[in-house]
Amino acid sequence: MTRRAAFTSVIALLFLRLSLPLYAQDILGQALTTFPARTFRVEYSNSAKLRSLPNYTNLRQRYLSPRLQKLEESLAQLGIKESDVDELMLGWQETSSATATVANPRQSGKEVSSMDLYGLAAGRFDDRALGAAAANQALTPNSMAGQNTYCLAAESRSTCIVLLESSLGAFATPDSLNFMLKARQGKMAGLNSDARFAAVLQEAKTDAPIWGVAVGPAISDWFRTYMPGQDRLQLNWSQTFKSVEDLTYSIDPGEKIHLDVNLDCTTAADATSLRQMLDGLKAFQQMAWQAQHPNQPNPLAELDVDSSERRVTLRVTTAFSAPLQ
Repeated sequence: MTRRAAFTSVIALLFLRLSLPLYAQDILGQALTTFPARTFRVEYSNSAKLRSLPNYTNLRQRYLSPRLQKLEESLAQLGIKESDVDELMLGWQETSSATATVANPRQSGKEVSSMDLYGLAAGRFDDRALGAAAANQALTPNSMAGQNTYCLAAESRSTCIVLLESSLGAFATPDSLNFMLKARQGKMAGLNSDARFAAVLQEAKTDAPIWGVAVGPAISDWFRTYMPGQDRLQLNWSQTFKSVEDLTYSIDPGEKIHLDVNLDCTTAADATSLRQMLDGLKAFQQMAWQAQHPNQPNPLAELDVDSSERRVTLRVTTAFSAPLQ
């Protein structure tokens, strides 16, 4: 790294820390020093704030993926309830089997076949209660990077949990958790070594109760997950978003759910082409929805697409009661 690049990296990370809302600074700061440097996507959610919403149950059903539901079940086995968690910071990276076939996965056009999910949870945790719950499950602690961890099964894809502090826990597969613990100890490179990702984080709307960032191959994976009904379109999503360098999004739930998405393309011409394609998909989706669900509200009825310079913006307003697919 050149001296100028190193200086830019330091300034970017410093600006990020100074510009974030106070409630998100601590857990994001922890994530920057804990998550692997090859993280492709992060998502923050303020569970404590979201639980105060009258439509919280519907919101969870809409945005809690099967993998996150499985994670909640894993935490519950160790006595950690959803109400114990105030904030979540999730991270994703490609599995080792996927990254082994791609020299530079962030710039490849390949679909993400499998992604590791890991994260940090801030809230109220009790080490003794955790140990007692583990004993009831016949789970013995394992030493990993000098800390006691609990793995819910012996296989490599099992969820492992460790309490870092009384108010902070980490969870991941055994390999990813070992990496995270070593990153915290300075023995491996963490996400804070990635100046490019730090720069993208500056663009995120970090005052929203849910927000996130995706780069490279995680962009098409995010789109398939979050945009209702898009999984039915027979498209090569990696090809569709090949010109998109990064994606930032935020979700503001009120009387309705407001989803804002920014996609930064390589060139202004790429942004114009992507906007035109998304306009076409919007028209196609609305016709298909009307034909297949004539008596149901379209979850993408209030979708606006625009572009300016290299950025394409999506604005979606959806009722909590709108169908997911």
